[in-house]
Amino acid sequence: MSAELLDLYYAAFNRGDAAAMLALLTDDVIHEPSQGNAREGKGAFAEFLDHMNRCYREQVIDPVFLTSQDGQRAAAEFMLEGRYLETDSDLPPATGQTYHLRVGAFFELRDGLIARVSNHYNLADWLNQVKAG
Repeated sequence: MSAELLDLYYAAFNRGDAAAMLALLTDDVIHEPSQGNAREGKGAFAEFLDHMNRCYREQVIDPVFLTSQDGQRAAAEFMLEGRYLETDSDLPPATGQTYHLRVGAFFELRDGLIARVSNHYNLADWLNQVKAG
């Protein structure tokens, strides 16, 4: 079930369907971004998604999922294609620049839902791409 759960999560992500993404999370979900502080709970994750959908338009391309035998942990690797739409705090000005990044994500799964999401990407690579764009 874990690979199917992640497939549903990223399909919702690609549709920009925050409600569908949130429905796949535990109420006490932990979100660990590549940069910044961890967030706890669906409310905090919903605020993060609203912010991201305002500043960025992104698509997950060709995700590959790895899962533990007990179904409690999973990982994903994929390419992320995006467009920088609105200037984000402490980042370069947004002018519609496009970018292409490799991303790794790690998950804790519980009771058929996602209990932790940890995303990792190369911020220096992203900055170089949007500065050049």
